[in-house]
Amino acid sequence: MPGMIVAPQPDAVEAGARILASGGNAFDAAIACAGVQFLIDPHSCGIGGYMVMAYHLADSGAVQPILDAPATAGSRVSPSMWENQVIGPNPRGWGFFLNDKVNEDGYQAICTPGVMRGIETMLNRWCTKELSELWETAIRFCMEGWPVSAGMAARWKEPPMYYETSSLRQKLNVTPEAQRIYLNSDGTTFEMGDVLHNPDYGRTLERVVEKGVEDFYTGDLAGEMIADLAAHDAWVSAEDLHNYHAREEPAVVGDYRGLQVVSSQPPHGGPTLIAILNILEGYELRSMGHNSPEYIYLVSMAMKAAFADRNRHLADPQHVEVPLEWLTSKERAAEWREVIDRGDPIDAGRRQHDSPDTTHVTVVDDAGNCVSLTHSLGTSSGVISPGLGFMYNNSMVNFEPQPGHPNSIAPGKGRTTGMTPTMVMKDSQPILVLGAPGATRITTSVLQVILNHVDFGMDISDAVWAPRFDCQGNEIVCQARIPQQTCDAVGSRHATQRLTQSHSGMALVHAIAIDQISGALSGAADTGGEGMPLLVE
Repeated sequence: MPGMIVAPQPDAVEAGARILASGGNAFDAAIACAGVQFLIDPHSCGIGGYMVMAYHLADSGAVQPILDAPATAGSRVSPSMWENQVIGPNPRGWGFFLNDKVNEDGYQAICTPGVMRGIETMLNRWCTKELSELWETAIRFCMEGWPVSAGMAARWKEPPMYYETSSLRQKLNVTPEAQRIYLNSDGTTFEMGDVLHNPDYGRTLERVVEKGVEDFYTGDLAGEMIADLAAHDAWVSAEDLHNYHAREEPAVVGDYRGLQVVSSQPPHGGPTLIAILNILEGYELRSMGHNSPEYIYLVSMAMKAAFADRNRHLADPQHVEVPLEWLTSKERAAEWREVIDRGDPIDAGRRQHDSPDTTHVTVVDDAGNCVSLTHSLGTSSGVISPGLGFMYNNSMVNFEPQPGHPNSIAPGKGRTTGMTPTMVMKDSQPILVLGAPGATRITTSVLQVILNHVDFGMDISDAVWAPRFDCQGNEIVCQARIPQQTCDAVGSRHATQRLTQSHSGMALVHAIAIDQISGALSGAADTGGEGMPLLVE
């Protein structure tokens, strides 16, 4: 059986594919792909970020735990430290506006990075190749340079969505190092096709290759990081790095039309995905017609119902008791169906989104090992420590800035995310492996690809490329490829917005389907991004 890899960045896909072709497994390929993603998508991911991974081992029929390496609040935070600085929640649902954007840009936006502990676990448990080989392409890109993609060049030119928010261009002004690396001498950003170099990042990756991941958390590299963070009043301390450990938690598993759906645990998007599927299992979706007004309305109400529970209860289970069994129960789903069938209004409550600037890689190798890895920086803090080359995350923006909420700030706590790496299994074997970047719309986009494939029998390309919609609050939001006539019909029952985007505005799903009989692989990269699937013979 051949292998396959799919991700939003073609150069990263090729790096992973080369590892598969040289005999590496899915875990090797995912790390190689991620290393290149760190560079060419610098606001979305990097060694200053975090990750969550669902996976399947070919030699095991058991459901594997989720590997989680979240960004956690530093030990110097307190629940009430920002309660007097709140302007309000972001109207789009991502984070909260605070005075001076202290939770979004700069040193106080940074949480303890976890992704390197996650990569360490992968290397120690499942990888067959050394990190030096896996990151060879990434380090070479750092030193020799790489062409800026059309998407990255365009994103640097996008204005802020709201006056309080920070654009990616503004993040390049946060530290002198970001200006030096990512801006031309006249202060302009790089254009599509311009060659960008970051040898500092390359040297940092070489240090990790030579000394091991431990250098990032307790060694000289950690010392340089903490010296800079402490000098600028960051919340993260040397003890936070030293004491950081990746988590392994049982996957959230649901049953949908005789299939097993395996996804991420709290505080991530898996419970919400399972809750929506539980509601929809009580309806004959195919008879409604794909993306018909009736279908869009019903699926949207199931989304809204599940997010109403999510927004009130989801949190880091190491700090807050999360009623997971109830959230994902068939009984709760039946209660919601009664509400939906009566046409009662659903109050989704305060939305808790995470950042849209995340990335993903999906891999299946020739032995049948599967990896669905989502990793992120949030939208990045703009902070680059002198000489190190990489940006830190800005995950503090996603905490509730007032005390008393399940997602409120606390030392060592992870905040809610929409990250939903997922596998659909039949007879204990994966038939669909998928995930996406894109905030909490990850969950609703992954949902629709599953529905398209399972309920409507679409092949994986059609399932990923079909127009999507989302409902997590007061509006049903539809991509422009859903006709205005359809949106008007849905709008007669619920407030509806038709986006200007045809292929974006939702999460970017990257998926691989596995034929249960032949083992043949087929993959699709979301048309809202720049990626591709690559089959490796």
